[in-house]
Amino acid sequence: MKQLNLYRERIIPKESVLLKDDEILYFKKNILVTSWKALKPKKDLHHGYSIYYLDEGFKISKFYREDHSLLYYYCDIIDYSYDKKENTLVVTDLLADIIIYPDGSYQVIDLGELSEALDLDMLSITRLKKALTTLDNLLTIIYNDKFEKYSSFLETFEN
Repeated sequence: MKQLNLYRERIIPKESVLLKDDEILYFKKNILVTSWKALKPKKDLHHGYSIYYLDEGFKISKFYREDHSLLYYYCDIIDYSYDKKENTLVVTDLLADIIIYPDGSYQVIDLGELSEALDLDMLSITRLKKALTTLDNLLTIIYNDKFEKYSSFLETFEN
């Protein structure tokens, strides 16, 4: 089978990036696991692992510092399209995100971008509803202490 072409598509700013350096560790039954180095390294962020729950509409990433200490979990609300013939997966970031810190605290971010994208006709009502519903579902998982059920699969692949 042809190697998976994985793209990250953003709405704000509008861009599509081939994640050519991401290592595909697992791709089966609408679950994708990758390891990666930061595209745009920041002071603390060096590398990480991501698990895409495509059918559930979210991606959980473990962000690490250079010394491999956990910075935090970063959860993206996503949509996707898959072209089987070309083996191409385009994952669209639907703007709303949740950061979960090692102490268990969390914050929801970028909700204002949903409104901005809607005002600029960069986001359909259908995708807005999907983003909000998925955000609510993921928050319910967190509130009910079930986040580890989704995040722990990453540990299988970490070095």
